[in-house]
Amino acid sequence: MARRKRDHLRFGVFSAPFHLPIGRSPNLLIHRDIALAEHLDRLGFDELWMGEHHSIGAEIIGDPLLFLSHVAARTSNIRLASGVVSLPYHNPLLLADRFSLLDHISRGRVILGIGPGALTTDAHMIGLEQETQREAFAEDAQVLVDLLNGEWVTAKTDRYTLNDAHLHLTPYSDFEMTVAGTATPTGPRIAGRHGLGLLTLGATSAAKTSDSVLSGAWDTYCLEAAKAGHAPDRNGWRLVGYAHVAETEEQARNDVRHGIDAFFDYLQYTQASAYYGSLGISTTDERIQYVIDSGMGVIGTPEQVVEQITHIREQTRGGFGAFLLGHHEWADWHSTLRSYELFAEQVAPHFQGQLDAPIRSKKWSEDNRDELGRGQRISIARALGEPEPTNLK
Repeated sequence: MARRKRDHLRFGVFSAPFHLPIGRSPNLLIHRDIALAEHLDRLGFDELWMGEHHSIGAEIIGDPLLFLSHVAARTSNIRLASGVVSLPYHNPLLLADRFSLLDHISRGRVILGIGPGALTTDAHMIGLEQETQREAFAEDAQVLVDLLNGEWVTAKTDRYTLNDAHLHLTPYSDFEMTVAGTATPTGPRIAGRHGLGLLTLGATSAAKTSDSVLSGAWDTYCLEAAKAGHAPDRNGWRLVGYAHVAETEEQARNDVRHGIDAFFDYLQYTQASAYYGSLGISTTDERIQYVIDSGMGVIGTPEQVVEQITHIREQTRGGFGAFLLGHHEWADWHSTLRSYELFAEQVAPHFQGQLDAPIRSKKWSEDNRDELGRGQRISIARALGEPEPTNLK
């Protein structure tokens, strides 16, 4: 079967996963994450990304590779990605071994997404100095890439020692490896240095901030790639943003009143985030308006989401490979599933060339309706023994 053309956008979901408010059955919520994966697979989404977190009680997937291994057996087509593995938390050899096994289990449907780690509480618990976290990530990325490329590695850091380390099970596929980052230069630099894919978090907010933020991130990537002799490929660039979609904007706004306060309470008052802690918004209406005005996401109709993605493509000055919806629980479970259905039904096809043929065929039929129907009307008249019609319009 022919694959979708590369110049058509791919779409996926990037899940932390946020389960807010805290205080509901973790077991039920984990099984909802599994059900979400199955739902997205049925809808034809291209990718599902699942995060790694170890504290605070909301983002309760501690091992994305273990979760994705289970999901691989319950889905058929959707690609499964670690979104992302916090690389400095792990011994690179053991991580490479686990990913290679998952690549075999899924028969090549997995993507290895890596990052420095987002939650300061996670780093604190394992004694990782936050000030050195990004330096540790850069160091570990080199080791991990070398191992997955089949090299033997000897290395010593404050966190691990490797002696003649190598993989005795190589990956099943020519898999993708992607580096997560914001619109700052760190992620693009490391991704470009190793010729890896780039995952830009907060891309919709960045596009709202300045015409040059996203294109600047890609320029940084290309500069580092050129230094290392890698050819940049925009198909491996993924952007992440939020959306809740309903039939009307009013319905979408009403839907998110269910859970948007719990989401912002977590970001502003629970998570140790310097950015969100200083927002200074507290009412439901203020938070809904912030999402829209800041570019953080769309709370509205499919047409509004199409407009936003179109704007982002223009901001990148050359395009990107995939757009990932940040998963949230702003709306209740059933409205959330419906939002993904509307996205798959009315947003994704707009960017994948799926609408051109049926629209063109409909117009052709309308333009030729009278001429094409002429013979049929004559045939019916003859069968009924009636005079042939003279007015054939």
